[in-house]
Amino acid sequence: MASLKDIQLKIVGVKKTEQITKAMNMVAAAKLRGAQSRMEEFRPYAEKFGSVMGELAGGTNSASFPLMEIRENIKKVALVVVTSDRGLCGAFNANIINASEKFFASQRERGRETAAICIGRKGNSYFEKSSTEVIYKMVDCMANIQMFNAKQVGQKLIQLFLDGTIDEAHVIYGRFINVAVQKPAIKRLLPISQEGLEEGAEAEKEGPTAAYIYEPEPEAILNQLMPMFINVQIMHAMLETGASEQAARMTAMDNATRACKDMIENLTLAYNKARQGAITTELMDIVGGAEALKG
Repeated sequence: MASLKDIQLKIVGVKKTEQITKAMNMVAAAKLRGAQSRMEEFRPYAEKFGSVMGELAGGTNSASFPLMEIRENIKKVALVVVTSDRGLCGAFNANIINASEKFFASQRERGRETAAICIGRKGNSYFEKSSTEVIYKMVDCMANIQMFNAKQVGQKLIQLFLDGTIDEAHVIYGRFINVAVQKPAIKRLLPISQEGLEEGAEAEKEGPTAAYIYEPEPEAILNQLMPMFINVQIMHAMLETGASEQAARMTAMDNATRACKDMIENLTLAYNKARQGAITTELMDIVGGAEALKG
């Protein structure tokens, strides 16, 4: 049985850990407010951008746009894996990585090569040690998510697609549902799907609609907007992951704080039992000594 001093040291250590986890919970809660606000403000923009693209894409010939070219023989598929730069957020990053591995496995079963483009240190650290090729990475960018970071990844992705290095590209990220629930979501980036754009445009329509006249022609506008559309989709994925990371960390630190309290209660109970046992032993020695003196 542990000595009284050992139990006291454990209680002190757990109390210090509790203070740290409680402070981290408060920091994550404060950061979540800002991250969630940015994400919710960007969501309508991303959805409206997709609906405008769908309006423009309706009736156009997708074969005339390189970024909409669906290749018959898909040899290599890239996945943009968006994770956090820091840990201590429960199973959040592990869930995204596991979903990525399942995606890669399904592509390899179809005889396709796979490659990863990592945004965030956690995903990059994992895939650099795995058999999956990492063709591009961007780390230490999730604490302060900016559009130029998404643009860099988007430009690299478009370059790889146009020069034939990859034939298809998807993005996986942590979709923010609420503070308690964040789930990995996968979306295709390249080639841009005309059907998907048109569905987005149809979903946006409510009530009476108007016919628009475009200047210049829709084809010319689409050529300019398609790279921007890829950048917007990547930015959206980063913002969703950023908000999900803080929510997951807040939940994880709250659980850790409660676990510390439970440990302190159990250790305090063990300390009291050990102290009571020590007092009983001392009383027995005193009584035994007194009886010996009487004899």
